[in-house]
Amino acid sequence: MAISFFDLAVLVIYMLAMVAFGIWVGRDQKDLAGYLLGGRSMPWWSILGSIVATETSTATFLSVPGIAFAVDGDMRFLQLGMGLVIGRLIVAIVLVPLFRRGEIYSAYEILATRFGGSSKRFASLLFLVTRNLGDGLRLFLAGIALEKVLSVDLVSCIVILGVFTIVYTFFGGIKAVIWSDCIQLVVYMVGGVLSLQILVNYFPGGWQQLVEFGQETGRFHVFDFRVRATETFSVLTEPFTFWSGVIGGAVLTLGTHGTDQMIVQRYLAARSTVDAQRAVVASGVVVLIQFALFLVLGVALACFYSQIHPRAFEHNDEVFAAFIVDYLPVGLVGITLAAVFAAAMSTLSSSLNSSASAAVSDFYQPWLLARYNRSSDKETDEKSFDRETSGNLLGVSRKLTIAFGLIQIGIGIGASYLSSSVISDALAIAGFTAGILLGVFLLGILTTSAHQRGALIGMVSGMVVLTAIKFGTAVAWPWFAIIGSVTTFTAGYIASRLIPAGRRAEN
Repeated sequence: MAISFFDLAVLVIYMLAMVAFGIWVGRDQKDLAGYLLGGRSMPWWSILGSIVATETSTATFLSVPGIAFAVDGDMRFLQLGMGLVIGRLIVAIVLVPLFRRGEIYSAYEILATRFGGSSKRFASLLFLVTRNLGDGLRLFLAGIALEKVLSVDLVSCIVILGVFTIVYTFFGGIKAVIWSDCIQLVVYMVGGVLSLQILVNYFPGGWQQLVEFGQETGRFHVFDFRVRATETFSVLTEPFTFWSGVIGGAVLTLGTHGTDQMIVQRYLAARSTVDAQRAVVASGVVVLIQFALFLVLGVALACFYSQIHPRAFEHNDEVFAAFIVDYLPVGLVGITLAAVFAAAMSTLSSSLNSSASAAVSDFYQPWLLARYNRSSDKETDEKSFDRETSGNLLGVSRKLTIAFGLIQIGIGIGASYLSSSVISDALAIAGFTAGILLGVFLLGILTTSAHQRGALIGMVSGMVVLTAIKFGTAVAWPWFAIIGSVTTFTAGYIASRLIPAGRRAEN
């Protein structure tokens, strides 16, 4: 698989343009609030675009069409998208106002107020470890796609993608991330729409042929209310049913969009609470439309490779990439490949900036304040200390952006020596965070008796139970967030009732 020089030039120019754009956007960054939160002045529609682009990785761009392309494929995956919309409505009503209270930088500062500093640090550390592990592996998967296109060794591809993303995130901060995300959302959606139209143009019967093929093969099937009586707990083992999609998807979104710093940071950057609520609810609708587009694209690919140019594929997620390189016209190949890597860079840049934000606000800033107070005659107010040290914290945030970028590149390179099953397991573990953090947030919101020791026990219990479920049962992944949140909440509540609270640490 190789592309023309012109398409390669389009791809390289696009990536260089993203770096230049990030540097330009970040030219006036002078303080921490500007670098990490965009001065809390971003319009709602930019937050919307950034949320959608952030949660769309290269794996999503290439794998979702593969779901409908498969021999037994269909559009049941849309049921998950419906759950995502429901979950975001709840996030907007219940959690967004909570985060918008006061001037916080990290989602986990809420836990410090409710439980104490140890809970905040544990939750933030859990986010940092799983986020960088998961996105390092996603960088590896994006590197594989780049390797096939450029015929360059995998390690170099991982480094190229990583370095490009680090540079524009380093200079531009969250403003560069959000505005770049908006551009990249448009690029990959346009790439998807154009690819679908070109596919349909290959069909003698046009759209009518695509519709007939989808109906005849059952690929337009959306709703699945089945619970097979022949299998015990089959509702828990089927990933694409109405129950796992809507219920599991809703709870998963409560975790990912209600407690994950990478998304919460966007709410904090919005101009107002209403703008943040509007952005998160609308993002669910856009994601549902996006899923529908790429699933229809998968149906069209199945029609193309069965009726127009018959061909077998070893892996379904290779199909769209193969079509891009083999059948799209010169110029459009470069644009569509830019869309593929736009999806990767938007996720990675958000990951780097949110990791830096969590590390500074949850670890470095409290440590610096405590050290300053130990060496001073009087206690310093945290807000005034923030103002005094803003320039220093900005520099630290930029250095941490580089550090987390290098960590993710290292994880991506290390993944090239691992088996696909190990990578899949690691990604699943990285996904445990949503349910665990949702459980501890609900513990703080819904109870008054829970304390810090109970919260810590709850989070550890959630991780242990989810690991056992993942490696010891056939439970489908959409249920992991529900199991993790219920376990964390229940164990934390019981532990708080049975164990004394102990001394509370504020920072």
